[in-house]
Amino acid sequence: MRTMLTIASGLLLGSVALAADLKLSDPTGDDNGPGSYTYPTDPAYIKGCFDLTGVEIKTKGKEVEIAVTFNKNIEDPWESAKWQGNGWSVQMVQLYVDTDHKKGSGFTEALPGMNVKFGADEGYEKVVIISPQPTNKMQQEIDQKAAKLKSAVVLPKKYQVKGKTIVATVAVADLGTPAASWGVQALVGSNEGYPEKNVVFARKVNEMEGPHRFGGGCDYEGDPGFLDCLAPPAKGDKAEADVQHNALKAYKCGPNPADNALAVVPMVYGK
Repeated sequence: MRTMLTIASGLLLGSVALAADLKLSDPTGDDNGPGSYTYPTDPAYIKGCFDLTGVEIKTKGKEVEIAVTFNKNIEDPWESAKWQGNGWSVQMVQLYVDTDHKKGSGFTEALPGMNVKFGADEGYEKVVIISPQPTNKMQQEIDQKAAKLKSAVVLPKKYQVKGKTIVATVAVADLGTPAASWGVQALVGSNEGYPEKNVVFARKVNEMEGPHRFGGGCDYEGDPGFLDCLAPPAKGDKAEADVQHNALKAYKCGPNPADNALAVVPMVYGK
C-alpha cells in the first residue's frame, strides 16, 4: 500500500526524490503486537514503555537524526552505564528503510528474532538498529547471526535520551539522504541482554507472560518479536491500530516448522 508521509521539507521533481525530513505518527494504546500481547510482569516494563507515538527523520549536514518517541518516559532500570550501554535499558527499535520501492530489490525478511517479512516490492536496503547495547556487541551479534543482512545494517554513531524520546544519529554516508519517496517501518521490541542463539538481542514472546517474557503468543517459533510498529498512513489515527493488528495476526506458529508462516508488515511510503 503506497501512502503519503507528512513531509517537513523537500519536493519531488519528475521521478527524482529530493531530500526531505519525514514525520510519522502512531496511535497510543496499540502496544500489543497482533492485539493479544501482554507485558512481562517485572516492574522494569512500565505499561506504555513500548507504545510508539512518533518517528522523525531529519538531515543535518552529513548526519541524519532519527527521533523515536514513546508514550512513557525512557527509563534506565538496568543502569546501562555499568555495561557500556547507551543511556536506557528496555526498548529496542529497528528502523527499516526501502529507498527504491522496486520488486526484487533489497531484503524482505527482517532481522532474526522479529519473525516478520516485507512484501516483494517493499524490500529494505537499510535497517538502523536503535539499541541500548554497546556498538561492538551489536556488531558481533550481526556478524554471528545475520551475516547475510550485514550490508543493510546501520549502527548509530551517538544517542541522546530526551524524556519520551530516543534520538539516534547516523551518517548520511551510511544511511543515505532521507527522501519523500522512502518507505519506512519501525518495529518496537525489547532489548534482551542474553538472547537466544538465533535472535539478535530481541526479547521473545510466549503463550504466558513471565518476569522477562511477553505473553499472548505461542511457545513455538514464529511470533512477531515486537509490540508496536507503524501502520499506513502513519498519521496516528486510531484506525491504524486495526491495520497493525490485522497484519501481525496473520502469522502461523506451531510445533511443526513446515506449517509456520511469517506475518507481512507494510512499509509506509511517501510519493
